[in-house]
Amino acid sequence: MDFNTSYNKIVTDENMMEMIQHGDRGYPFKLYYDDLALFDFHCVEWHWHVGFEFVLIETGTVTFGIGEKQVTLEKGHGVFINSKILHRYYSDGHAVVPNCVVDPDFLAAPESLIYKKYVQPIQKSALNGLIFSPDIAWQAEAISVMRDIVAAQDSEKDVELVTSFLMQRLWHLIYLNTEEKYLTQKDENPASEQARLQMMMQYIHENYDRKLLLENIADQAMISKSTALNLFRGYLDDTPIHYLLRYRLQEAAKLLITTEKKITVIAQSSGFENVEYFCKLFKKHYQMTPTEYRRKKQLSVSRLTASKIQLSVLQ
Repeated sequence: MDFNTSYNKIVTDENMMEMIQHGDRGYPFKLYYDDLALFDFHCVEWHWHVGFEFVLIETGTVTFGIGEKQVTLEKGHGVFINSKILHRYYSDGHAVVPNCVVDPDFLAAPESLIYKKYVQPIQKSALNGLIFSPDIAWQAEAISVMRDIVAAQDSEKDVELVTSFLMQRLWHLIYLNTEEKYLTQKDENPASEQARLQMMMQYIHENYDRKLLLENIADQAMISKSTALNLFRGYLDDTPIHYLLRYRLQEAAKLLITTEKKITVIAQSSGFENVEYFCKLFKKHYQMTPTEYRRKKQLSVSRLTASKIQLSVLQ
């Protein structure tokens, strides 16, 4: 199966909701066969969507942030992410992660008894997601079904029907093994917390090139500085200021790849007043200087372009 190369960047709106449509109204299911090395910074950045997401770790090691939880998983594990839950995942290197996004109404019509009895209780519950381990019998079965779903996409004849059947089987496993406390406990307060966090994250994304203080960031969600710190630590395992610095470095890295601007100009346009401080942070984060990073990425692009030209000639 070929790696997906057309969808390797997360695009969100002002509320951190992913803007791409997964599948279509007639068939709201989409599978991606990704290598995280093809994504910017090996990362599927923070976002959420209405659809349920299922991820397999086929190779490599992947760190997931799901709501306020963070976990690092090895090859052979799987993940379920509930509807409308803020999440991200990344790897330090190559990690092959077949993943699919499935709208709730792919499982059952919204007005049906099946939807109201078996789908909606999980969708609206306090369950952010599940980790599937190959060491637990029912979870190993869920992983096996997820692998079958991936394999089924190579079918030419009845792929939609087989995928629907397998998704029903996977959902049945999840429903049978979801603790009653999650099904009866609604997730109203965390949803409000997540909305405030999204407001602050979006403010940082839109104003990272300006001088920002913790107070400025907290004001966007109309909360105290201590509450802002707790939200960032709880959900992102980070602080607002460190998140701001990391985002500035990511934007600077993009400019290093896509422009020929001088390092001093890139540092200033990314929100760093001191170029020496920028270079020090950049090297700490990427294990190389901005100049070394630019050369390495430009060399990679040149090799990829040459490879595409060679492939075109062979075809």
